[in-house]
Amino acid sequence: MTDRPWLTAVVPAAGIGSRMGATLPKQYLALGDQCILAHTLTRLLAHPAVEQVVVALAPHDVWFETLALAADPRILRVQGGSERAHSVLNALMVVESDWVMVHDAARPCITAGDIDRLIEVAMQGEGAILGSQVRDTMKRTNAAGEIVATVEREALWHALTPQMFPTQTLRRALEEGLALGAQITDEASAMERAGYRPRMVEGRADNLKVTRPEDLALASLYLRQQDAH
Repeated sequence: MTDRPWLTAVVPAAGIGSRMGATLPKQYLALGDQCILAHTLTRLLAHPAVEQVVVALAPHDVWFETLALAADPRILRVQGGSERAHSVLNALMVVESDWVMVHDAARPCITAGDIDRLIEVAMQGEGAILGSQVRDTMKRTNAAGEIVATVEREALWHALTPQMFPTQTLRRALEEGLALGAQITDEASAMERAGYRPRMVEGRADNLKVTRPEDLALASLYLRQQDAH
């Protein structure tokens, strides 16, 4: 074991969350006694395998400095980019651990159990991500909004976070994808494009991403339920 952290968490937090219709970025909206981002960082830092968290912030961010967690020496800040992939790549430039775990800023309900399972599977191969199996009937529509097909849901998953990969492998995959103008929707898509086959790990249904106003109440409920157990 070296003196370097063996697992670093990266949190891209440079987005504005326009769908929330709020006056500040969604990650800073109140969720109980803390903001969403503070809950997320607290959960990550509480896991014994996470020795450092790198947060990618927008250049004009004036809110992070007001958080109590901002003074935590385990948190390192970098400047985010125009897209998620750019923010993650900027963060990877300062990561020293062999493995990195990327997690959405607006997923405050991540549990230690999900992180444990992700780590176990990811380190057996080329990385892994948390996901949830599609349970609803899937439809494909045309430009007019008319249903043109029912899509077989067998083997379909919703991609969640965290997503965990070898640091340098993910860094190269992102660099190559961005250089070619590829559409990179998450870290796994960059790895897939580079020829890797990340594993899927089924995560908890309450690992909610706050994207709309009604999600705040649901996230608050989930956090209370988790804290009660």
